[in-house]
Order: sequence, then structure tokens, then C-alpha cells
Amino acid sequence: MTKAELVEEVYEAVGFSKKDSAQLVDLVFETIKETLENGEKLKVSGFGNFVVREKKARIGRNPQTGEEIEISARKVLTFKPSQVLKNALNN
Repeated sequence: MTKAELVEEVYEAVGFSKKDSAQLVDLVFETIKETLENGEKLKVSGFGNFVVREKKARIGRNPQTGEEIEISARKVLTFKPSQVLKNALNN
């Protein structure tokens, strides 16, 4: 599903104008993004948890040449689905 399709779903379900639906979807995504940028966890009841984790720098190896390279420290986003979502997917 694309963002445009999501806007269309909100438009049909709620009855806002397409412009208002697009603004609502943008606001939700912007709020999610800002929350995660601030290092906070995001818990959506019945859906799951989004968490930003820190990965340390480490030494990796180029599989073609065997050369060792340093993989820099970085942040990664993880998602853990709720039991409700897991059950919905498996039924």
C-alpha cells in the first residue's frame, strides 16, 4: 500500500476531503518520525512497538576481497508486532 492509497482509504472511511485526509496522514507520519528521532519508543496498541536502537561500530569483512573494513556506529529502527497483529496475520 502506498501513501496515496492510505490517503484514499482515510478519505473513504472518514469522509474528510482528500486534501484534509492527506494532511491528516502527513501529520500522523510526521508525529511518528519526530517521536522516533527524539529516541522515544512508539507503542501503537493492537499494532506493535517501534524502537530506535543504537548499534556500535564493528569490524566487518568485504566478502569479495576479504578486506576488513570498519562498519560505523548507527541507529536502526526495529518493529515488534503486537500479539493482536500476529493473531490477525495468522488467522
